[in-house]
Amino acid sequence: MDEKIRKIRMGPAKCAVDLGDGSERGEYVNQDYILHTLGRPHRSINLMYCYYPLDKEWPGRISEVMKNADVSFQWDYPYDDYFPYKGGLDGNTDDEPFTCMRDIRRHGQDITLTLTIDPNVSDDHLIAIAKDLRPFGRLLLRINHEATGNWFSFTKRATYQQVADFYIHFHNILKEYAPNVSTILCAGACSADSEEVEMEKEFKEAFLTTDIWSIDKYISLHWGWPFDVAERGGTSHSRDYPDNVFDAAKKSFERFKYLNGGVSKPMVLSELNADGDVVGPYEQAEVITDFCNRIKREQAEWLSGFTLYQFRDRGRLGLEIEDPNNPDVGIPQPEMVAYKEIIHDEYFYPVFEEKGEAQLPVKMRWGGFEDSDGIEIPLHFDKNPVFCEITFEEELNLMMEINGKWFYKSPKAKTIDLMSAFYEKPLDKECDLTLRIFAPPASGENDPSQGEDWDINYYSEITKMPSVRIRFEPTELKIK
Repeated sequence: MDEKIRKIRMGPAKCAVDLGDGSERGEYVNQDYILHTLGRPHRSINLMYCYYPLDKEWPGRISEVMKNADVSFQWDYPYDDYFPYKGGLDGNTDDEPFTCMRDIRRHGQDITLTLTIDPNVSDDHLIAIAKDLRPFGRLLLRINHEATGNWFSFTKRATYQQVADFYIHFHNILKEYAPNVSTILCAGACSADSEEVEMEKEFKEAFLTTDIWSIDKYISLHWGWPFDVAERGGTSHSRDYPDNVFDAAKKSFERFKYLNGGVSKPMVLSELNADGDVVGPYEQAEVITDFCNRIKREQAEWLSGFTLYQFRDRGRLGLEIEDPNNPDVGIPQPEMVAYKEIIHDEYFYPVFEEKGEAQLPVKMRWGGFEDSDGIEIPLHFDKNPVFCEITFEEELNLMMEINGKWFYKSPKAKTIDLMSAFYEKPLDKECDLTLRIFAPPASGENDPSQGEDWDINYYSEITKMPSVRIRFEPTELKIK
């Protein structure tokens, strides 16, 4: 079989799809479950954490530390009700978010870390965070997002100009101590009646400094959750329309580009969804589909990607609603079906490029979901299979794709059943398919001993070809 293998490179989709996993509204869901549910990995998984080490309640989750406080709004606590970032100065990387980060990367996805930070911490704290993040490859760091709002604690501890200056300062520290990390600025956006972005004067230098531009924009949102119920005539929710959100994002990008002397940077929507509390479950699925159809219809090259917020939610802002009886159980919403169709569309799917024949042993490079080198094995199918499985002798950490379905193999797993690739997309005739194989780091971290590029690339070697078992009939046939 080794005579048939070829080298392959995975590159970026026309528009990347990322996914939020856990926040103040929901718990982290493991990547095995998400992969089985959606059938493919995402470019990046967004985690939401906070870092307020100067507060007396730290490092507790503030809603748990102050569970008896008289609070009528999600952000009325002394600091933000995200999961506490347990690293940093005097912290460690054995706890959250690092356990989740390792889970994400071993499953072939990059990390977007949304981190709200007290802007009064010293450089020692920021340097410690940078060092924490260095082993995690091409990580995306969203520092103090929605920075022109007034709900997060960091906006109550500093002026907006100080928040902008802090962003630039932390960005520069990252470039020195963790150059593999790219920063995402989520600050002002253009409104329908303004050519300038909100607080443009304060954040202009930050827009010029950051690696990636971003806005958060919900097609509908119930921001009063969980303290009230969204009813008609209420004042704690709103709705918009997909075209308005698209136009606002495009207008904001053009303004960022203008401020940057006509030079583009990657533009993403770091939080996007429609809240089922406002539009209901059926229209929630419709509007996110309409939005993505607009991206495709206009071939919106200015938009590098978007993050759906989120996989599982305690309210109605997720692909699943968390079962109130058991937080480990999710109840799929109609949006799940619509979103699954979106992310398997060619426009939102990574591109594969053949790079010639390969001979064993093969060195595979994992740079990230938008830049990795693997191998592919051509397979012939007489018809739709009854059995299709692959067995490895080596303890490799792998992500595999066949017939549009992705599978994870941990180092200890030997045989992976590939049959679920044919349940939703059965073969209707004889055909040839390709099994694509990539090797992200088993530990979730890059290895400093691998060379000068260790912080952006991870290397693995496959020396023995796996065996593939394909059968087109049951083991024992029916008795006639």
